Amino acid sequence: MKTNYFKQTEKLGRMTIPVKISNQLRQLILSGTFVGGTPLKQEVLAQEFNVSMSALREALKTLESEGLVKFFPNRGAVVTELSAEEAQEIFEIRMLLELGALEFSIPALTKQDLEKAEHILELLEREEDSNRWSELNCLFHEHLYEASGKTKLLDMIRVLHNNVERYMRIYLEEMHYQTQSQKEHRDLLEACTQKDIKKAKKILKHHMESASKTLHTYLLDAKQQKRKDEQHHE
Repeated sequence: MKTNYFKQTEKLGRMTIPVKISNQLRQLILSGTFVGGTPLKQEVLAQEFNVSMSALREALKTLESEGLVKFFPNRGAVVTELSAEEAQEIFEIRMLLELGALEFSIPALTKQDLEKAEHILELLEREEDSNRWSELNCLFHEHLYEASGKTKLLDMIRVLHNNVERYMRIYLEEMHYQTQSQKEHRDLLEACTQKDIKKAKKILKHHMESASKTLHTYLLDAKQQKRKDEQHHE
């Protein structure tokens, strides 16, 4: 099975080979192409990317540090599966970080920043490919936080977001929360435009709590269904 994974990464410019590979594998995981529990056979992937085993392993180690890949004895690298409890904890940590980022960012948001955020919401409303909803959702939130200038904080938020992004497509599409999510985005942008930090933080907190609660319930139900299926086949 020959893929064009590496050709796609060549567009990323002068990045090192391990960075290019990790970027491409990350997208395959976040898009759901590689679901939780998928073994990442290193010899096969090295051939598909046409790179050395050491370069591939370095890329996988990067994804391991982000919580997307886990190494097991005698099994190698496997795409991580997120439990309901882990998802809830990630959202709790994200909430603390993102509320702080928003508070730092709002005073520095310019008219151009707000117009760009508005444009992203318009793209979200016109987008028919549900696979891109989560990506644009993330882009909207990141853009509101960027004016904070807190690079390390933004990096931490991005890593945590990647851990749940592959499940957000379920939240937005299968559970039909795209319309509600978009309304909350509009309310959040309006509060940011008014420079109302207290109101904006309240809206963001509710927005994230709703997503966390719904996703937690979904993952619990999925776990119970998996147990039933396993018992049925025993």
